[in-house]
Amino acid sequence: MIPRVLSIAGTDPTGGAGVQADLKSISAFGGYGMAAVTALVAQNTLGVREVHVPPTDFLTAQLRAVSDDVEIDAVKIGMLGSAEVVAVVAQWLTATRPPVIVLDPVMIATSGDRLLDADAEAAVRDLCRLADLVTPNLPELAVLVGEPVAADWDTAVAQAQALAARTDTAVLLKGGHLTGEESPDAIVDAAGIHPVPGRRVATPHTHGTGCSLSSAMATLAAHGLPWPDALVRAKRWLTGALENAAELHVGRGNGPIDHLHELRPNLDLAPSWSAARWEDTAAVRADVDDCAFVRGLASGDLDRAAFTFYLGQDLLYLREYARVLARAAALAPRTEEQRFWAAASVSCLAEEATLHESHVDATDLAPAPATAAYTDHMHAVSAGGSYAVLVAAVLPCFVLYTDIGARWRGTFTPDHAYADWLTAYGDETFGASSAEASRIADAAARDASLATRAAMARAYARSMRLELAFFEAPLQR
Repeated sequence: MIPRVLSIAGTDPTGGAGVQADLKSISAFGGYGMAAVTALVAQNTLGVREVHVPPTDFLTAQLRAVSDDVEIDAVKIGMLGSAEVVAVVAQWLTATRPPVIVLDPVMIATSGDRLLDADAEAAVRDLCRLADLVTPNLPELAVLVGEPVAADWDTAVAQAQALAARTDTAVLLKGGHLTGEESPDAIVDAAGIHPVPGRRVATPHTHGTGCSLSSAMATLAAHGLPWPDALVRAKRWLTGALENAAELHVGRGNGPIDHLHELRPNLDLAPSWSAARWEDTAAVRADVDDCAFVRGLASGDLDRAAFTFYLGQDLLYLREYARVLARAAALAPRTEEQRFWAAASVSCLAEEATLHESHVDATDLAPAPATAAYTDHMHAVSAGGSYAVLVAAVLPCFVLYTDIGARWRGTFTPDHAYADWLTAYGDETFGASSAEASRIADAAARDASLATRAAMARAYARSMRLELAFFEAPLQR
């Protein structure tokens, strides 16, 4: 299940805090993020410039619009700003009763300034009783329990225990404001103290850390993790987000954390290996399209003797190609790939029997130079023993014919001189096989060394050139 998580918070146009940070955190843990905005904040990494609070009726409308339509699995609450806003949220929570409620009580600015008046602070204390987890930093924890800011871990634990007891909820105690090389956190609830150790990351880029952690916890809880387990997972992610924050280069002040650092190493923006090779051979493919044989085959004006010669050579080629595909099946590292290449080999022999032997007398056929050059290339690659290079060498015979067939499909009538052949080129089953062969080649390229990928590219390019020569041969006798 994909958790549907609603963030109720203010905005940050630079994306590091507020609902923007919440949505990134929710996505980082596989949730679907939604947002109801409590305040529009003009801020950047250097500070807050201006805050606009829309009418509370509009906040009510946002919340109802979501809950009237969407089943909500968790709610994260951030910046509220006033007692009136707190009252609206509390009323909606009481009526809606989401399964998981995480409250990040935004009360103290990074500068240490109080963000709420006394009435609003009292309202937030009351709101804690509706939450399943409260995630204050140490200054906010001190305000909630009416004590000085804790200067050591033991004092912080005692304050968290007091808040948990008064509000009958769990507290995520965060040690980030303490000093030292260690930065422990803990879940404090009626069952006791569940500490999660951690090391301090030396970085100024901590903007939005509290927002991000609380929304991560809400998403993990919606996945079904108990609070202590959720904190272990979220803390590992947050440590990495802090370690990678400087690489974002966002702003000139205290920048944001890297919410998606765990996903980024797996992100491949480059075209697939097979797509890149296809583009690299565009000139050769253009020559194939312009080849007199191909143009004559498409129009139906091709000399029958040239077509008969082509069929005979294709019959000889497919016999050898089937052997090469069987070799690919023997070299394939995965069962599903072994089955694919074995089935492709059998398909070649079946095509030889149905389409070729019905048109051509195979007796005394000898390979033309272009045919011999192509099959020699295939067998040489096959003998080299590299599965990846062999896959690359056989791929053009799949993708080139699929491309031609897709473009020819629907362009000829049943009485076309070469209708049966053109229909075979455009067969959708063969198209699916071509797509699977490309996927296998891409996977082989991902696992290959740089030297092997270079050899794959050479084998692919040579096969494509030999395809062109094969098409040109019938009219060059």
